[in-house]
Order: sequence, then structure tokens, then C-alpha cells
Amino acid sequence: MASEQAHNYDEQEDVEEHFITEDDVLAEVPDDDDHPMDEDDDEAGDTLGDLGQGSSSSAIEGNFEQAFSDHKKSVFTISGHPTQPLAVSGGEDDMGYIWDITDGEVLVKLTGHTDSVTCTGWSNDGEMVATGGMDGKIRLWRRVGKENWRTWEFLTELQGPDEVMFLRWHPKGNVLLAGSNDTTLWLWQLPSGNTMQVFAGHTGPVQCGEFTPDGKNIVSACADGILMYWNPRDASHIFKLTPEGHFNLDGITSIAVNPASTLAVVGGAAGGVRVVSLSKGDVVNALGGHTEGESIESICFVDVAPGASVVATGATDGKICVWDLNTMRLRTTLQHEDAVTTLLSHGHLLVSASADRTLRTWDVKTGALIREMKGHYGPVLAASLGLGGDVVLSAGDEGLCLVYTTEPTESQ
Repeated sequence: MASEQAHNYDEQEDVEEHFITEDDVLAEVPDDDDHPMDEDDDEAGDTLGDLGQGSSSSAIEGNFEQAFSDHKKSVFTISGHPTQPLAVSGGEDDMGYIWDITDGEVLVKLTGHTDSVTCTGWSNDGEMVATGGMDGKIRLWRRVGKENWRTWEFLTELQGPDEVMFLRWHPKGNVLLAGSNDTTLWLWQLPSGNTMQVFAGHTGPVQCGEFTPDGKNIVSACADGILMYWNPRDASHIFKLTPEGHFNLDGITSIAVNPASTLAVVGGAAGGVRVVSLSKGDVVNALGGHTEGESIESICFVDVAPGASVVATGATDGKICVWDLNTMRLRTTLQHEDAVTTLLSHGHLLVSASADRTLRTWDVKTGALIREMKGHYGPVLAASLGLGGDVVLSAGDEGLCLVYTTEPTESQ
């Protein structure tokens, strides 16, 4: 199937350039005369503003700044807008919402899914947002006009995956990547919605994947333990690692790529972590630290200092292992009381979310806990940064989304 789509990619020369240079970016999404889904002329602003616990949060105890409680069941995914005080969330109620993080107001109900909404994501410029679900649908909305960020309209629906496992926007252009439960990986150009590639080669659900930060290539992994490194121009794989030998991870659950796009760190369902050289196409080290049999749920690189190469891995054993990849040694181990579900980095700070109902902000330079964020009364299933890292957004199994500041307030 990938070969049948290859010509589509070659015809998109403006998009193709994103995979070979950092200078070319797709044009802005054009406005049209479509009737918007919601209309509101109030300015959203570009700062957090006067946060306060509104009526939706009055009965909830915690040190959060705002709560959003419109989801009727578990919230599986949340994403903060790159520049505006907006969030998008999706859940078990088959609904997505765009909402204002300063007051919890719903701006748009993202309808149309017929099963749980499990992944969300804003385009790099923040002009579009995508929701993906267990129904195999990927639905797109875009901002209307240039006056404010509060009015959005439905753009298109993408189909192809059997069940959407993850969504990733290209770091520089309007290209969207999705992994599917049916072993395939899909790439679309937006706003046209044209399929650019379908990648075949995995043998299990494609549970995780990333664009390399330079935008040139794609790394993906599946539940059968296969890692593939792709050339997105023609859907060919540059290399493929299989579970035989020292790469057996009992299924791959998480991936992160370093900022230089030279290393991938891969976590497995059995607690193993491998460091893969993207230039050599081979495993260069195995990292211990986590309890055997406990799944690695999240991995992220942390900007501790110039020249440093530091990565954090979080697992269902409640541990966060922080590694120095220059020496391949463990820097420190951080701890939650239950499974770690999400790791996020903001400079030298690391934010962790956990099934123990808390989120924590750590100083990775010192290993110190600088803030514990409370308010959820169920496991925290997902988290995201907003406003350039100034706020943390969380999604809970009890149906709540909460907004916190990243660092302690003066009163703490």
C-alpha cells in the first residue's frame, strides 16, 4: 500500500521540503467563508491572566488554578495550545473540547466521534487541532479569521487507521502522522487532507512514533517489539530492529528522540530501555533501573545544560530514572507512589503525572521535588504543558481536567 501512495508525496514538493530543510514552512491555512462552529468576539489574550477557581472547581480540593469538568467519563488526552490560553481534551464520552484554561469556558464541542477520543494535538502554528479515536477517525478543526483564537470550525475528517493509537504533527509544517492498531502508519497533508504515505512493515499495533526534531525522518514502534526508522518521501524504511537478540523489549511502549535527531530512547513493556543510534541503525546501550516486568510508559529528554544529553524514563513501578547519555549512567531516581503515566520537560524542570493522583515538578539538576500538584481524585492519565511551559494541564480518570502553574507560587 505504501508504494501506491508514494507518488502523492513526490507531488507535494512544498511539503517534501520540510523533510530536508528547516527554512521552508507551509503557507498559513487560508480563511474561507464556511460558517464557524462557535462565535465569540472576546479576545483570548496571550497570557494566563487572572486565574481563579470557578464554579466547576468549587467542590474540588487542591492547589490547581482552574478546573474543567464537562467530560462525563475518563479523560484520556489533553494538549495545551502552543501560544494561547487554550486546551483541547478528549475522553471516554466520545467527546473533545476546546476550552479556555483561564476560566474553564467551552469554546467548541468537538463532536463526530463514535468511540473514545484517545489522542489530541495542535499543529505547530496552533491554527489547527486534531482529535483521534478508537473509532479510527481523525477529525480536524481550524481557527476562523485572525481576530482572536476563540472561534473554530470543522475542517475535515481523515480515515484509514483501524484505531488511532497516537497523533503527531510535523515540527515545522502542516503534516500529521498517526499510528494504527492495524499495524500501519499514516501521513496526511493539511488542510487538504490528502494522504501522503501509508507505511507498512510493523506486525503489531503501532503504539508510538515521532518525527525526528529536525523534521527529516520518522521513528515508530509496535506492540510486537519492532522499531522502524522511515524516510517519509517514499515510505521506505532506513533500518528495522526486531526483537531477536539484545533488542527484545517484550513490546515497545514508548519512544523519544533527542534534540539533535541522532539518538532514540526506546522503552518496553517488560521494563527494559534501549538507546538506539539513528545514524548506525543499532542499539548502542541498554539501561536498567526499572523493575522487571513494569512497563515504560513515558520518555523525555531534559535540557539540563549545554552539551548535556539527559533523558528521563517513567514506568508503572512508580520510578522516574534520569540518565546521562554521555556516560550512560544513572543520575538520579525520582519516585511516585503509583505508575508514572506522563513525563514533560520545560528547560531543566521535569513534570511527571501519576496514577497516584498527583503531578510533580522536579529540578533535574538537583533531583529536588519543587512542587506537588493535587486535585485529582482518580489516576492522572495524561498531561501537557501550555503557554510555553508556564502551566501544566492534566487529565484524570475521574473526568476532570485541571490547570496548574509549573513552579511554586509565592504562597507555597
